[in-house]
Amino acid sequence: MRKEGLPTPTSSATSTSNSAVFFITLWIILEQMQLPQVTMHGHPWRMRKSFSRSTLRGQKGFSEIDLKSEIVSQEALRRTLFPLGGLTKDFVKKIAAENRLHHVLQKKESMGICFVGKRNFEKFILQYLQPQPGKFISIEDNKVLGTHKGWFLYTLGQRAKIGGLREPWYVVEKDGTKGDVFVAPQTDHPALYRDLLRTNRVHWIAEEPPSALVRDKMMECHFRFRHQMALVPCVLTLNQDGTVWVTAVKAVRALTPGQFAVFYKGEECLGSGKILRLGPSAYTLQKGRSKSRVATEGSGGDGPGSAPVP
Repeated sequence: MRKEGLPTPTSSATSTSNSAVFFITLWIILEQMQLPQVTMHGHPWRMRKSFSRSTLRGQKGFSEIDLKSEIVSQEALRRTLFPLGGLTKDFVKKIAAENRLHHVLQKKESMGICFVGKRNFEKFILQYLQPQPGKFISIEDNKVLGTHKGWFLYTLGQRAKIGGLREPWYVVEKDGTKGDVFVAPQTDHPALYRDLLRTNRVHWIAEEPPSALVRDKMMECHFRFRHQMALVPCVLTLNQDGTVWVTAVKAVRALTPGQFAVFYKGEECLGSGKILRLGPSAYTLQKGRSKSRVATEGSGGDGPGSAPVP
């Protein structure tokens, strides 16, 4: 029976406690097994002449390692150990099963925001931010389809729940000044796809940009901006202020300002930059080409060189 005045542990706190116990226990088990740990002096860390430290892409199932470490300073990385860095998630689960840590094995993996837990995201955010009512507007014809409580409640690519509409609509653009959220009728609508972005000043794990990028001002590599998404081939263009333009070889769905573009060369995680600006969407480019074609066709015989040769 619970004593009066003592707080009841929440499910979130219990989950955090269980996770902490699991990793402490696992650390002890790994020490006893004498498995090779990921350290500064061996694979998969790469040393440079400046004694800086860079990372390789995590093992399958642990790609979140590089999505966290790409913003960590060299001062911290030099003093960091990753006891699970060389292990796959499946292998770690096998260790847990052999040591009867079943409460962790049975827990479903989190696909949402871990610190929010099982809460309604909209209600959670509106506990801290004042509602800013706005309109859902079709990107195709500017028709108002409904209203919402705040543009900040939606991210690009997300399905927008619009009252009275059965068919799905997806967020393609947001206007924070007016509070409008622009939506499109298909999950693969061209308004969701872009191939150009600009970051802020890039944080390079090795402290300096790759020599090829410094020398040529351009470099082929790969990037991602979401956990577990496939790596996207791209070309980086280095600006004088340390920011970069990223040109994707193929248009990418739902590029989003505020998220981090993480860069890779081969197996090495190079660093990251916060996405500040986006290029035009495939839909905008299509409309531009259509208008240009109509204008050209509509010129008829009035254009230069259309008059008959005397």
